[in-house]
Amino acid sequence: MHRSTYWLAAGLLSCSFSLTGMARADALADVQKAGVLRVGVPQDYAPYGSVGADLQLQGLDIDVAKLLAQKLGVKIQLVPVASADRITWLQAHRSALLVSTLGRNAEREKAVDFSQAYAPFNNSVFGVANIKVANAADLAGKTIGVARGTLQDLQLTESAPKSATIKRYTDNNSLIQGYVTGHVQLVGSGDFVAYSLAEQAPDNKPVLKYVIHESACLVGVNKGEPALLAKVNDALTQAKKSGELNAIVRKWLNVPLPQKIAATYQ
Repeated sequence: MHRSTYWLAAGLLSCSFSLTGMARADALADVQKAGVLRVGVPQDYAPYGSVGADLQLQGLDIDVAKLLAQKLGVKIQLVPVASADRITWLQAHRSALLVSTLGRNAEREKAVDFSQAYAPFNNSVFGVANIKVANAADLAGKTIGVARGTLQDLQLTESAPKSATIKRYTDNNSLIQGYVTGHVQLVGSGDFVAYSLAEQAPDNKPVLKYVIHESACLVGVNKGEPALLAKVNDALTQAKKSGELNAIVRKWLNVPLPQKIAATYQ
């Protein structure tokens, strides 16, 4: 190839890559132009996302996705996605955002950017209202149920006093039945289990006693989308200040939005 032709081709190729990068870096403009926000959400992980009796998606993540679309002034298009594929789908631009119980870690930070936290994903101790437990020491002499081999089992085995009795169930469903039938009045579980407990024991809804291990859910945004990320953070900040986000978390998890998350706007 003639040198001048080579440099022309290289320049055109570079320009092409540059234009492609510019187009992909303006997802907010694309969303506003289309009037539709495509959001990847779970469909098999209640109470964050599942299919209801009316065959419509429902859950905490679903409500947050709808809230974001409302704040952005566009329609919502929910894109069900499996946990294992969600980041790949985002990177393939099948959705503009991920609202899918996404937690932050070093590996994921290489692939996507994260919003401020919008909901807890904690391991906690719950129990009937009239039992006073504010920390691990208060479990002395008490019986607490856990699903065998879970993180809660390991954490409580390590932190509970020797006089506490840890009753281990086969799985979360067995644990829930243990609480509903009154075999245990305290449970160590993920906050999402408290949702099922509240549904199945409406007259004896579990009360949050204390958090064993703290984590959070964040919205995933493709790398290089600062305008869209800023809009998402603005929307979440508004929803925290107005109480809308707290109402969504209470509705689906039966716990308040933790102050640490409620007061974080970045």
